Amino acid sequence: MSKENFNEKLIALLKTDLRFVDDTGELIPAAVRDYAWQLDHGLLRLLLTDKEIEAKFFEEVNGRWIFNHNTFINYITHKNFLANSYTQFRNKIGLNIDSKFLPERGEVALVWPYKDCVLEGGQTREEEKHKEIFFNQTLAQDEINRMFDAKVLTHWKRHTIAGEQRVSDIKRDESGTIRENLIIKGNNLIALHSLKKQFIGQVKLIYIDPPYNIDGDSFGYNDSFRHSTWLTFMRNRLEIARDLMQTHGVLFVHIDDREMHYLKLVADEIFGRDNFIATVPRKTRTGKSDVPYKMSRDFDWMLVYTRGASKQDALFRRAVSRKYYQTPDFPGDEWRLSPMTTQRTIQERPNSDFTLINPKNGQEFPVNPNRCWAVTKDTFHGYYRQGKIVFPGDYDFLNMKQPAMRIFKSEEIEKKGDDFDKAYVSTDFLNHATDELLKSMVNKKGTDEIVALFGRKAFAYPKNELLMQRIIEYTTMEGDIVLDFHLGSGTTAAVAHKMGRQYIGIEQMDYVETITVERLKKVIAGEQGGISKSVNWQSGGDFIYCELLKYNQAYMDKIQAAQSSEELVALWRDIAENSFLNWYVNPEMPEEAVNAFIAIGDVEKQKHLLAALLDKNQLYVNLSEIEDADFDVSEEDKALNKAFYGSATTDI
Repeated sequence: MSKENFNEKLIALLKTDLRFVDDTGELIPAAVRDYAWQLDHGLLRLLLTDKEIEAKFFEEVNGRWIFNHNTFINYITHKNFLANSYTQFRNKIGLNIDSKFLPERGEVALVWPYKDCVLEGGQTREEEKHKEIFFNQTLAQDEINRMFDAKVLTHWKRHTIAGEQRVSDIKRDESGTIRENLIIKGNNLIALHSLKKQFIGQVKLIYIDPPYNIDGDSFGYNDSFRHSTWLTFMRNRLEIARDLMQTHGVLFVHIDDREMHYLKLVADEIFGRDNFIATVPRKTRTGKSDVPYKMSRDFDWMLVYTRGASKQDALFRRAVSRKYYQTPDFPGDEWRLSPMTTQRTIQERPNSDFTLINPKNGQEFPVNPNRCWAVTKDTFHGYYRQGKIVFPGDYDFLNMKQPAMRIFKSEEIEKKGDDFDKAYVSTDFLNHATDELLKSMVNKKGTDEIVALFGRKAFAYPKNELLMQRIIEYTTMEGDIVLDFHLGSGTTAAVAHKMGRQYIGIEQMDYVETITVERLKKVIAGEQGGISKSVNWQSGGDFIYCELLKYNQAYMDKIQAAQSSEELVALWRDIAENSFLNWYVNPEMPEEAVNAFIAIGDVEKQKHLLAALLDKNQLYVNLSEIEDADFDVSEEDKALNKAFYGSATTDI
């Protein structure tokens, strides 16, 4: 069999394993190589199904077949292995050493090969499905640091109840902290790094609902890299999120059970196992679903972390509606009842192990052997003389069986100053509710709210407002900063606005303008859906919308919008002259490369190839280059960036 025919047979065989093909059906040699280095059993079994392929890559030693992985890897990485026009074009525009093209010269793979890498890429199918865009493999560390430098912000707009207005200033408090509600369009990893100097250590609550990494969701990476890619994607973002949090801040990561346990290991490493708070369940549906094994998945979960609060700190505040009484024996002050026992045992508090006796009638109340009294024998009479202890029979309107402690309202106001109880909060706090309340937190409720706002199902799987209300009210106070960098339809921002919290939302997709911003404009105008009535929302407030200034990202958008090979060739010429190319790409356009590109004949494949030319390190314009004439930043944008970044712009 000729070498060409053997190559065709091997390629066809490898393509039967979906781990080794991209979304266009092309073979990914790097994926095959990685699994070969791991001596992956699935790959070996596949190669052994064909006698000729077996003879090529396996050797018999003492009656046993041994896989010669060096021979196999060298074979599949040779420039003539993939002789189709798709690969021929890549070879013509790439640089090589020892006949191996630079992107193919990796020799080591781990089970999670990209654990310590930086993954910039977007998270949706609407953006290019990058192959292995792990920058530690292609950029020096100082270039990665530069990618994380602050970026120029543009397209500034302030939305108020009076309509859209120009942004003339950036409001700050007396400490210099920005006090603006912000909606930022752009890649969330880069946007988060752009916020770090202004908001480091300032955010009280971070809630994110990232892509769940399941079939059919919006995380569009290749199957063969999906797990390690997704973990790297999450790791990079959680690292900068941690830096933005207050020491007593709280992070909620919404996830389902397919990736939850893997994600917890990553988050434990970033935040520290001691800073893990809990796993909070949320019921997602009230009916049954048609799923494998006939077991309906009716819950998703939230991993909850703090940055560094002590275990003795009360991070959660439970809103309470207490029953107070007003009686003639205590005129001018209302009171309520509180349990007379604590969760501590008699062994822990032996001085609280006694029989309580009602001084009025001698009735005895033995201590609960599994708990103990909240007072000691020595302090009981002092509390009784102060009127702090209520016995069964003291008031006809009380149905009591055990003594209770009297708590005066005046004492609570003086001590706490609000109507919140900083006590124990169950991890099941979202589900401790009436059936009607539970129905208001399922997935369908979020969809219903979007339909009510836009007259259609404008967004898939939006979170509902009551869910966010409970998280926000349990973890923040008015004026605290809430961050959501997977903003989606904007539920977090909408609820934070109605509850008087400052918010920062980041979203890179175009629907941020048509759905998210429009939703918040309706909130400002006083829409009465979701939680509006329960929090007595009327109208008002404002927010600033802005975007990361695109450079190579603008070319990415043009590539995706192109409809023909002719458009793409013209765009390629523009890219070669005006964009930042990958370091391994020849900036010239030799005629043979153009011909090879046209010969591919598949517009989608051509789009992938052009996207591969672009340096992903220069998707957006660095703040340090704001005065560079090549980027044509307007004077108005320069002024607003200086107002936003403050001292960060003194050297530009």
